Amino acid sequence: MKRLLPLLVAVLVLLGVLSSTVFIVGERDYALVFALGEVKRVISEPGLYFKLPPPLQNVVTLDKRLLTIDVQEGERIQTSEKKNLIIDSFVKWRIVDPRLFYITFGGNERAARERLQAQIRDALNASINIRTVKDVVSLERDVIMNEVLNNVVKRAEPLGVKIVDVRLKRIEFAPEISESVFRRMESERLRVANELRSIGAAEGEKIRAEADRQREQVLAEAYGRAQAIMGEGDAKAAGIAAKAYGEDLAFYSFYKSLEGYRAAFGKPSDVLVVDPSSDFFKYMKSAAGK
Repeated sequence: MKRLLPLLVAVLVLLGVLSSTVFIVGERDYALVFALGEVKRVISEPGLYFKLPPPLQNVVTLDKRLLTIDVQEGERIQTSEKKNLIIDSFVKWRIVDPRLFYITFGGNERAARERLQAQIRDALNASINIRTVKDVVSLERDVIMNEVLNNVVKRAEPLGVKIVDVRLKRIEFAPEISESVFRRMESERLRVANELRSIGAAEGEKIRAEADRQREQVLAEAYGRAQAIMGEGDAKAAGIAAKAYGEDLAFYSFYKSLEGYRAAFGKPSDVLVVDPSSDFFKYMKSAAGK
């Protein structure tokens, strides 16, 4: 039994040493094999690998997946109009050169995120400082994202990092200027509304004036036609009357005298001062009018 104990210890030590020489690289990771602080190998393919036991060699893994930097607290950036905007963004990135990434950041992913955030902040400032609020919010939002992406891609290459995408999620005014901007927008909308009302009132007056003109024109044409018809009727009536009276002049004289009597004595209070022997009363003196 005493002879087996040293053998068992030796086996366990050997197994420990062998296990320290074997390591597995997952499909989500890079593996960096170090020897005395120097990177000897970079492994990007998944599988089972061997190395020398510590402290001769050790292994550090880095994430090779697509990573995200989600800036939710918002960056305060100024436009060309000196208006402060609060901008939330997110960035998709990955490690493409594990050796360079480790040399730059010592394998510290948090330090890499902070460096990339600073670069994104600088790129946003460069693109937004030369544009107006309207450009940033609506007109050139895609252009800004492309500019920021191209800017950060170039600055991230020496870090062993590739920037895949940059997006602007939320763009808001800073609290200290929101109220003034809203008041200005309100006054602008009110001005436009008043302008539209005045244009509508002017158009309404124009339509009413045109309708009145057409009405007067129609009435004038109708009155002219009525007068013409009445004139034609009076002319025909006069012609008929003249023809009828021409056939019997004595009757015509008698009829006209009766019309004169009716006009002269239309009311009980009418008084006529005239010579009784005048021709006006000839039919009153004699039925024959003599």
